Amino acid sequence: MDLSYTPEEEAFRARLRAWLAKVLPSLPPKPSPDDWPGRRAYDLGWQRMLYDAGYGEVHWDASPTVRLIFLEETENAGAPYVGANFVGLLHAGPTIAAEGTAEQRARWLPPVLRGEEVWCQGFSEPEAGSDLAALRTRAYRDGDEYVVTGSKIWTSHAEVADWCELLVRTDPSVPKHRGISWLAMRMDAPGVTVRPLRTLAGSTEFAEVFLDEVRVPVAHRVGEENDGWRVTMVTLSFERGTAFVGEVVACRRVLRAIAREARACGRWDDPVVRRRLGRLNAEFRALWRLTQWNVSEAESSGGVPGVGGSVFKLRYSRARQELYEAAAEVLGVRALDLGQGWVVDRLSSLAYTIAAGTSEIQRNIVGERILGLPKG
Repeated sequence: MDLSYTPEEEAFRARLRAWLAKVLPSLPPKPSPDDWPGRRAYDLGWQRMLYDAGYGEVHWDASPTVRLIFLEETENAGAPYVGANFVGLLHAGPTIAAEGTAEQRARWLPPVLRGEEVWCQGFSEPEAGSDLAALRTRAYRDGDEYVVTGSKIWTSHAEVADWCELLVRTDPSVPKHRGISWLAMRMDAPGVTVRPLRTLAGSTEFAEVFLDEVRVPVAHRVGEENDGWRVTMVTLSFERGTAFVGEVVACRRVLRAIAREARACGRWDDPVVRRRLGRLNAEFRALWRLTQWNVSEAESSGGVPGVGGSVFKLRYSRARQELYEAAAEVLGVRALDLGQGWVVDRLSSLAYTIAAGTSEIQRNIVGERILGLPKG
């Protein structure tokens, strides 16, 4: 394990930092949170700027360490997040890059990198809960197409997506993990219905998706038929291993802002508050080092993050919740004002022990795959 940076990596950091300082002041104002077409255009416009400057392929073609530097510097500079296309850039794209055919990579990766197409994720289902392998969405083969029927829930940005990374059951006669396939489905295909879901924070970035005999070409299957669970593990490795890098940096910035608030309102004089913020500072420093360790491990294993991502996801989810609990303690009654960004972030933090694999699932992975404990 090597947590240091090479001279070439530091040179990349310096070039990126200088470019960000030049272009960020020229960006237009961010659209309203409820303006989904505007948000899509804004997010894809930023991706196009990255592509034109030579940074578009950092997520896939660069080493994990360079990706880490990229995410750290863009977050520290306050650059736009990947936004509406986070599934394409951080989940589906890396999966297709690792598991897709040459034709699939040529078809799907360039439009994502150029900021032309948006992806969403069709994994979770209403009846499956946290047991992803219990999915029921059925796909039977009809010639060169699959015919898909079922439903998905918590489908991020389905309302503006062009494509969906979709898990379907292609063989119901085998054990549940063995009969799943990973498909790329067009969101404008006949039979696809999207119904937005409003979150506790009032946003609508999630949706239910209903599939009524939707036809998907067999050529849009990534991996072999019924090998979708293995491909999904690749997707989830990226989701848990590197997709949260920018958020760790953001949390460290939020923690500094909380400390400033505590000093401004007199709460810094309370030793309990100082001790809580100090512990959180140590927590996020440790999480950053764990991120570097996971990236170093990915460097030596072909670029795909390992099960260490589950260790990170398990602790990060709770640490993020503790961060915004501390913010509420410092803010007092202001923590109840829905007009404050703090409140929305605190409400959204409640989902982190469920999203991207529940904490219970992460504990099972850690116990079985890292500690070698028997399945229970």
